[in-house]
Amino acid sequence: MYKLIMLIGSLLCYSVIVSAQKNISIPVSGECDQCQRRIETAAKGTGVSMAHWDVATKTLHLQFDTTQTNLNTIEDRILKVGHDVDGKKAGKKAYNALPGCCKYRVEEDAPGNNAGDQTSMPMNNSGHQATINVAGACEQCQQRIETAAKGTGVSMAHWDVATKTLHLEYDAAQTNLNTIEDRILKVGHDVEDKKASAKSYNALPECCHYRVNEQQLKEFTVNSRVKTTQISSLATARTEVITSKELLKAACCNLSESFETNPSVDVSYNDAITGSKQIQLLGLSGNYTQLTVENLPGPRGLATPLGLNSIAGPWVESIQLTKGIGSVANGYESIAGQINVELKKPENSEQLYANVYVNDFGKTDVNVNLAQKINAKWSVGLLLHDDFLTNKKVDFTKDGFRDVPTGNLFSAVNRWKYDNGKGFMTIFGVKVLKDEKKGGQIDYKSGSSLYGLGINTDRYEAFAKIGYTFPSKPYKSIGLQLAGISHTQNSYFGLTKYDGDQKSVYANLIYQSIIGTTTHKFRTGFSFLNDNYNESLNTLKYKRTEVVPGAFFEYTYSPVENFNVVAGLRGDHNSLFGFFLTPRIHVRYEPVPGTTIRVSAGRGQRTANILAENMSVMASARNINILGTTGGKAYGLNPEVAWNKGISVDQKLQLFGRDAMVSVDYFRNDFNNQVVVDLENPTEVKFYNLDGKSYSNSMQAEISAEPLPKLDVRVAYRYFDVKTTYSGILKQRPLTAKHRVFANLAYGVKAWKFDYTVNYNGPKRIPVTAVSPEAYSQHYVTMNAQVSRTFAKKLDIYIGAENLTNFYQKDPVINAGQPFGAGFDASMVWGPVIGRMFYGGLRYKI
Repeated sequence: MYKLIMLIGSLLCYSVIVSAQKNISIPVSGECDQCQRRIETAAKGTGVSMAHWDVATKTLHLQFDTTQTNLNTIEDRILKVGHDVDGKKAGKKAYNALPGCCKYRVEEDAPGNNAGDQTSMPMNNSGHQATINVAGACEQCQQRIETAAKGTGVSMAHWDVATKTLHLEYDAAQTNLNTIEDRILKVGHDVEDKKASAKSYNALPECCHYRVNEQQLKEFTVNSRVKTTQISSLATARTEVITSKELLKAACCNLSESFETNPSVDVSYNDAITGSKQIQLLGLSGNYTQLTVENLPGPRGLATPLGLNSIAGPWVESIQLTKGIGSVANGYESIAGQINVELKKPENSEQLYANVYVNDFGKTDVNVNLAQKINAKWSVGLLLHDDFLTNKKVDFTKDGFRDVPTGNLFSAVNRWKYDNGKGFMTIFGVKVLKDEKKGGQIDYKSGSSLYGLGINTDRYEAFAKIGYTFPSKPYKSIGLQLAGISHTQNSYFGLTKYDGDQKSVYANLIYQSIIGTTTHKFRTGFSFLNDNYNESLNTLKYKRTEVVPGAFFEYTYSPVENFNVVAGLRGDHNSLFGFFLTPRIHVRYEPVPGTTIRVSAGRGQRTANILAENMSVMASARNINILGTTGGKAYGLNPEVAWNKGISVDQKLQLFGRDAMVSVDYFRNDFNNQVVVDLENPTEVKFYNLDGKSYSNSMQAEISAEPLPKLDVRVAYRYFDVKTTYSGILKQRPLTAKHRVFANLAYGVKAWKFDYTVNYNGPKRIPVTAVSPEAYSQHYVTMNAQVSRTFAKKLDIYIGAENLTNFYQKDPVINAGQPFGAGFDASMVWGPVIGRMFYGGLRYKI
């Protein structure tokens, strides 16, 4: 009975409070952002929970408690600072005191109007909402500012990265604005016109340095520069951000080449004749890494083997690389990690960006990015890419096969953005890809008796992202992500014909808010995925439809700046495999300043597309044998399921008097089930469900430092232990090096930039082939270098070379003289198939 009485009493109190709230909009004269700040500050006071003045419409939106204040009191405060309100004119004295940019009147004031000189009623401050300007630069700043702002009496603190404003809700009986501001100043961030001390500011990470004007720069000496790759010390999941400046260190024609200066990701050829490359993360093939483009599905399914070529390097604004499991909000497929690509935005990109690249064996790339801000709300962008190769004689190995296929690839992205400035935003557009490749023996022509290769791909996408952020509660938002994809591939490898068609629809609804205070945040929502596959391999047909509705909830706990937890759970129902759960957790702890420890664990699941993902085996005489046991599902095979566990330590320190970082990480994947790709018999490739153990251990140690001014050095060592059970025997995964050493040097002086990268790759296990027993490849070293020069800040000219050691695999095509005979195999590639290559190009931007 007591609980019932308390519940009824609470509901009654709540109903009284709600009934006392009043929402109203009134016209208020003004001109600019300075006016907005002045009007909103004057409007706020006892009982006013929200005050937002729209610069475009000259309208003030108010929410206030009628038991504590009234409209006349609020209007009087606005009049007093010089702004006319709903027919009432501010006094001349108040109006004339406004800055020149804020003068909105075009006629002389009527004499004797002194309404603005009235004294407002005394206030009894008991509760407040406030918005203050706080300087900062990035998401690291966001967490530091919000954590510092929180304290006794503060129920909400949200800092907007874009507008540099901190939205507060606090109890004025327990704290005040000065106390909150002082806490923020102590951690190095300027507040309004108050400046943080030089000591506090200099203690910030270099990526958080926001002071740029000359007067401020005189107060301290800058000893570091913003790095081209950054790891946020405040993000819960360890995410490496690769900026567009990092991508300029190499030719970077497409996404597969974007990681050549990164020690975490391996880039290697799929085979010796298609020219396609794959990435490896944590010792696992790229199939196990979830690839997204602006958090929408990227190349997946049938697009996996060639999809990295479809995203042009000059389109990329940044890449976020997360090892291990990702967020449940992005799906369940991440096992080895997640790579999210951010494309250049139409609202803030160059109006024109052009890039032309040519190498010494005839490959040419042309890229044009166009962006136009139509008005304050609309912007549009167009990204164009075209690359082609007509030289049929590229054959470093002298085996009679083209090392790189000829052909043409054209792709384009057109997208539009609308932002009304009041919380609503949408981005939508289309993508088109047309790729035609021809390869095989050098003199091959269509219809000839020689071995030929042909791959024709057509891909069309439509996408939209719709979001709304509640203006009075900026921590609360809702968003909808939509994508539709049509992917068609027709191909042949000698006498083997493979065609595939994929139709996919994706939707993801995300709602995020807080629980009580910003210490407790959450994201929740629903997702839907429909994949329809239709494949044919010679006379065999494979069709399937997977429908996967799902729901997720992710909770973030951040009580203090040096500790936070993100825990998530999602449930999905696959129409082929039934219901499954995906739990994931990330924990970050900073025991002392500069030392960040992260641990993570979680489950991942995916459906293997065995034909598309292993297309390289079609360039061989191997028989394809699928040992499925569950008829009617994905080739009769079970889904792949793995648990990923990881720990990382990032330590900031001073070396040579400048900032440096040492990082060590370890990740382990254990497969409950895996579709095993068995190449142990040279006459066939077998696909079957795992019967035994399969795991990967990955350890990486890295140091980045600046031993000399403007000379950045990164050195890393990586160790892999990757094993799978093949027909009852646990063996090392083929074509995967246990050891790799990486070094990158970047030096810039005035308009010149010099970049140099060295890679050491250890031996790799090679299964039995038609000409040799099981063996190990030799170890090898590759070197890349580039020099670029900037002219008038608009034009870059660059020249470079790849594989300076001129090392390449001498026999990548086994039994090349008999391509239609037993033993022919172009899939056993363990090293480069192309030797030394020189290139040059230019970049121009307006």
